[in-house]
Amino acid sequence: MKKLLFQFDTDLHPAVFDTVVGYDGGADHVIGYGGLTPETVKPLVEGAIFTRAPKDKKNTAIFIGGSDMIAGQTLLVAVQSHFFPGFQVSVMLDSNGSNTTAAAAVAKLAVSGTLAGKKAVVLAGTGPVGQRAAVMLAQEGASVSLTARTLARAEQACDTMRARFGVELTPVEAYDHDARAAAIADAQIVLATGAAGVELLKPEHWQDNPHLEMLADANATPPLGIGGMDMMDKGIMRHGKIMWGAIGFGALKLALHRACIARLFTDNKQVLDAENIFALAKEMA
Repeated sequence: MKKLLFQFDTDLHPAVFDTVVGYDGGADHVIGYGGLTPETVKPLVEGAIFTRAPKDKKNTAIFIGGSDMIAGQTLLVAVQSHFFPGFQVSVMLDSNGSNTTAAAAVAKLAVSGTLAGKKAVVLAGTGPVGQRAAVMLAQEGASVSLTARTLARAEQACDTMRARFGVELTPVEAYDHDARAAAIADAQIVLATGAAGVELLKPEHWQDNPHLEMLADANATPPLGIGGMDMMDKGIMRHGKIMWGAIGFGALKLALHRACIARLFTDNKQVLDAENIFALAKEMA
């Protein structure tokens, strides 16, 4: 029986990246639907849960993606609301790589040093990856600050993550290089999660900082988010700090994404979101 992965995207066009990884993760066919909302998803879910016998439902799964993580979270809830005993399929949420990218980055930081009791700063952290990474760092025992160009955006992101995960994050306004340098002045861990091609820190803002122990950058498009590092950095030392570039931890991200897709087809009751995706990332790291 064919393994069918239905790609439910909150954007108009389902992401090609997610489609490719769906196939690489073991799906025989990936069928994409774009522009979905909680109001429009019901017939698609019903088509997925009613068409195969109970023993065969493990061969149907749903992947929720898109650039808006909050929309993805809402769609996940809507999808699950149409399940009932005996009629459900496995589902995974990874809007804009929010879970797999964040989990890979934090898992690599976790194997490089101690996170518990450390101060961590997620730069430009209001996007999907930044918000989920901040949560994972906090769950590992770090005291986490999340920066944005405006305090209101940082506060909104922190409030959203508190409501979903029950963690306390500190919002910080950091609108330019100097403000971001000040935000990391006494931090031990920095994770940059800004937009592609936007430099958040210049080399002089971190290289001589005596407190910093580890830095990671999720941006692989020049200029990098953290100036003076390399996207290929894979736990190497630069200026006495352990560095992880986007490609350096990207291999784990892709392996994790593929592993999650494969897990969807082990039974029809998997729900893969931040918590269990991060747990799997730590096992794989």
